[in-house]
Amino acid sequence: MFHRVGPAAYKPNLDNTLALAAAIGNPEKDLRCIHIAGTNGKGSTSHMLASVLQEAGFRTGLYTSPHLKDFRERIRVNGEMVSEEWVAHFVTGNKKIFDKISPSFFEMSTIMAFYYFQQMRTDIAVIETGLGGRLDSTNIITPFLSVITNIGMDHMNLLGDTLEKIAGEKAGIIKSGVPVVIGESNLVTNFIFNQQAAKENAPIHFANDHFSLEVVKHDLLDDKIYFNVFKDGQPYLETLSCDLNGKYQLKNILTVLQALDLVREELHITDEHIRKGLADVKGNTGLKGRWQILSRQPLIICDTGHNEDGWKEVLEMIESLSFHRLHFVLGVVEDKDLSKMLHQLPVDATYYFCKADIPRGLNAELLREMAERYGLKGLSYSSVNAALNAAKSEASNKDLIFVGGSTFTVAEVV
Repeated sequence: MFHRVGPAAYKPNLDNTLALAAAIGNPEKDLRCIHIAGTNGKGSTSHMLASVLQEAGFRTGLYTSPHLKDFRERIRVNGEMVSEEWVAHFVTGNKKIFDKISPSFFEMSTIMAFYYFQQMRTDIAVIETGLGGRLDSTNIITPFLSVITNIGMDHMNLLGDTLEKIAGEKAGIIKSGVPVVIGESNLVTNFIFNQQAAKENAPIHFANDHFSLEVVKHDLLDDKIYFNVFKDGQPYLETLSCDLNGKYQLKNILTVLQALDLVREELHITDEHIRKGLADVKGNTGLKGRWQILSRQPLIICDTGHNEDGWKEVLEMIESLSFHRLHFVLGVVEDKDLSKMLHQLPVDATYYFCKADIPRGLNAELLREMAERYGLKGLSYSSVNAALNAAKSEASNKDLIFVGGSTFTVAEVV
């Protein structure tokens, strides 16, 4: 229940996961997987990769977290969610095993996904870590490719309070002899990754060492971003598009291109597969909540960014837009270091403080009081939708309403 409850639900070992997997026949051993970790971008990267693999004709499993509306979003094959009946049958059929092992929500969900992908005979399963890497329940797999998108300061109470410590946890997904892609280079963390890769004899590839993008057209109010790709300084792919149109997606696209470059010959992935897959990520996989435009008049945008680095990217995009007044619907979870987030937020916006409908959500009035110390003014509301409705009633057609602060806040409006 980590995503709902918080750190109290975190289990710092793989014992339960291993026991649960063994009890139902170790389905993970039948899977061909790509494993993805990282502080930000691992969800978008997972969906992009899955979309390209689908376009290439592979029966593609996709396991991600958290979900926005429906638990079944976490477990998909070729974009189709697992059925309610299948989930119910799996849970009731294995009740004795669950009672004996007492797995966490995430441990049970992970093994459920592995078993589903085995039963559905997926060709490839794209597996996103839930938290960290080394001790994440997904880390019982042996993938044919590992990906670490980036390292930022998040979940410090569980993963460590420095970039080096967090990188060490994420580097735990690097397996013996398995190639690993690092999405973002960082002098502090590169040493950690190189050290772990050398220890595991795993070929390591830094995406921005080989790939770069030239943006052809990027309007944050368009449905797509258009770009050219260069590999080792030479033209590689021209006029590609991606329907995940946030500035931060450019980093994720580089990561995806580097990952695909390592396997495209083996998997017979063509330029056209890449072109179609990146152009229709949302259609192929059902991804929502990433710089998603909910309305045009007034302009309403939501984004699931929820840590210091994520907020920095989102706020830069907001500042680049043209609008009259900014209305900010804000709801957060209580175990985050809010000082690093609140000091970044614009003081000239009107705030509508709220609490997402989960136990882990921070009380709206408490959030308002904390925000006031940083010069952020507004009222607190009983729910996310009450806050959004208040913002709508105040906003003119030339204003911008932004909804964010946590995945759970966004989940209530998409």
